[in-house]
Amino acid sequence: MVKADIRIKLGKRMRALRAKKGYSQGELAKRAGLSLPYIQMLEGIEPKRRRSATIITLEKLSNGFGISLSELLDFDN
Repeated sequence: MVKADIRIKLGKRMRALRAKKGYSQGELAKRAGLSLPYIQMLEGIEPKRRRSATIITLEKLSNGFGISLSELLDFDN
């Protein structure tokens, strides 16, 4: 079995957390202090548009969701 690219896992995790919290991409962008296009690229389904997140971005995302960094990166949840 081929393991999914970590960028794909992060995008799926972000979408799941947004759904759980009831956030739109725009709401998450505002809460995390990131731009909407950047959130869209992190969650991106298109491989050419998908971006990697820095540790600073991951921290901003976890703060935006109101969760710990380890919870954000818990891809099995």
